[in-house]
Amino acid sequence: MDALTVSLFLPVSAGLSAAKLLQESGLSPVVLEARDRVGGRTFTVRNKETKWVDLGGAYVGPTQNRILRLAAEYGIKTYKVNEKENLVHYTNGKSYPFKGSFPPMWNPIIMLDFNNLFRTMDEMGEEIPKEAPWRAPHAEEWDKMSMQQLVDKICWTSTVRRFATLFVNVNVTSEPHEVSALWFLWYVKQCGGTMRIFSTDNGGQERKFVGGSSQISECMAQELGERVKLQSPVYRIDQSGDMVVVETLDKQTYMARYVIVATPPGLNLKMHFTPELPPLRNQLIHRVPMGSVIKCMVYYRENFWRKKGFCGTMVIEEEGAPIGLTLDDTKPDGTVPAIMGAGVPAAAGRRSYKLFSCFRLKRICDIYSRVLGSEEALHPVHYEEKNWCEEEYSGGCYTAYFPPGILTQYGRVLREPVGRLYFAGTETATEWSGYMEGAVQAGERAAREIMCAMGKIHQSQVWQDEPESQVRREERSSPWYLDVNSKYSEK
Repeated sequence: MDALTVSLFLPVSAGLSAAKLLQESGLSPVVLEARDRVGGRTFTVRNKETKWVDLGGAYVGPTQNRILRLAAEYGIKTYKVNEKENLVHYTNGKSYPFKGSFPPMWNPIIMLDFNNLFRTMDEMGEEIPKEAPWRAPHAEEWDKMSMQQLVDKICWTSTVRRFATLFVNVNVTSEPHEVSALWFLWYVKQCGGTMRIFSTDNGGQERKFVGGSSQISECMAQELGERVKLQSPVYRIDQSGDMVVVETLDKQTYMARYVIVATPPGLNLKMHFTPELPPLRNQLIHRVPMGSVIKCMVYYRENFWRKKGFCGTMVIEEEGAPIGLTLDDTKPDGTVPAIMGAGVPAAAGRRSYKLFSCFRLKRICDIYSRVLGSEEALHPVHYEEKNWCEEEYSGGCYTAYFPPGILTQYGRVLREPVGRLYFAGTETATEWSGYMEGAVQAGERAAREIMCAMGKIHQSQVWQDEPESQVRREERSSPWYLDVNSKYSEK
């Protein structure tokens, strides 16, 4: 075979998108998938209670052109997440309905502090190259600093510091003290900035796929046919001979000219490499943990929140709350009313791991009842959850994060080939890393690297821009600002 993609765990499959491109180029790839299903960090469950539910990666929005291109190719439609009614910000034990991407602040000092934090993050992000954040002018200084330290340095008020903590929790499922300021600023920047990464309308959470996001991986797998080998976790990769030898846990052996390893960096530790990985690569994979999240889907008889004037989006600031952010997950035809809770605050989420799902559901319903002011929130009819931290071939979700001091020392080898090994996975992307879009970019880039090594394309063709998808919204023409005169609306 020409190329083999090792798909231990990947979102909308970096490995499948690589194999698809290689096959379309006349090569003969094989995909080794550790699980008994394709899709990785996307996971669509189908049952009579939910019809279908995405318990993994689900959302897509403007500028995520590669994943939208694949969806269009397979005839998979999107629909907009509901935000017609009021969003609600819950803080200090009170609920404040609002419109827009961020909750407004009644106190002018807090409003200025809020504005300053997000404007500063965007301005700092402008200095960071998407393809090489370690080359930023202040890279070492910012990398030595945690996001907690940066927030403490920038913010004047405890109110905005608390919201900044939630912003980190929700976007990278980690705590501010755990992540490098340089890495987090880069992460937000390559997703389009603070507004786009956090927004539903015109943002990263604008749409979902009708029928579930796993369909894209399933369609690619169907196209590849018998080239996809399920339940084939890779144990050993030996490139000491003329061909690369790959052995799975059940002692199946494959030989290829090139191998794409499309896993989060830390999962490389499950594989044995001959010869050993170079020192920097070996050190890197020991230093980048995964985020912590449980995705929780609560189902109700009706959309009682809409009747109360709420769209289903809740921004929840409460110490120990099991959920930090919610979105309406009702089907596009109005059936199967549900609320999705994800982005579990990392510390609270870890404390809740030992809870049985029924106790976790009770805590979630309790907070929903308080935020929405509704007794109906206490009476769900169905519940689905996915604890990504107990997944053997993930170790967490959404993505691997870089603690302070790691990105500038080891980040440059993240995508660097090792002999005939090439690396994909959403962590290696330069646009929407951590999302389905990033996985597709990474997989296709790795495939083109192999095609370049084989002399089929020029080096200048490895990195390619993607034409804009028809499913898009115009960019905002000016930066977002909070209105000094804005007030919380009254319930």
